Amino acid sequence: MAEEARLDLVEVSPNARPPVCRIMDYGKFSYEKTKQERDARKRQKKVEIKTLKLTPRTGDFHRDLLVKKAQKWLVEGKKVKFQVRFKAREITYPELGKAALDSIAEELSDVSEIEQKPKLDGWSMTLMLVPLGDGGASKK
Repeated sequence: MAEEARLDLVEVSPNARPPVCRIMDYGKFSYEKTKQERDARKRQKKVEIKTLKLTPRTGDFHRDLLVKKAQKWLVEGKKVKFQVRFKAREITYPELGKAALDSIAEELSDVSEIEQKPKLDGWSMTLMLVPLGDGGASKK
């Protein structure tokens, strides 16, 4: 029947009993399938993560500049990661870095929520903020 119609016999479900086959134009079918996959990739939302680095001794002026940058990015819908890098003996006072990150999180609480609380990892402590209304993707 497929040869008479000048179409292809395509096995749709090989694991079914009995196997299911369809008579169709396979070239057109595969083209439409790739087109659907391409459209799905276009509609996919990619989240960008911006990283801001500071130290426990970063001055208030510089810290305020970083907070303003972060606020702008959070309003645009981007995630922001603050990273406090410790040098030499600063690592013995991780509470200074935690205090700095907590104050930043408090300042940005009107436009963001905390995805990852301040966490010490090696010589750096990180805080991850996500924009408000992120569709429940964030965890508290």
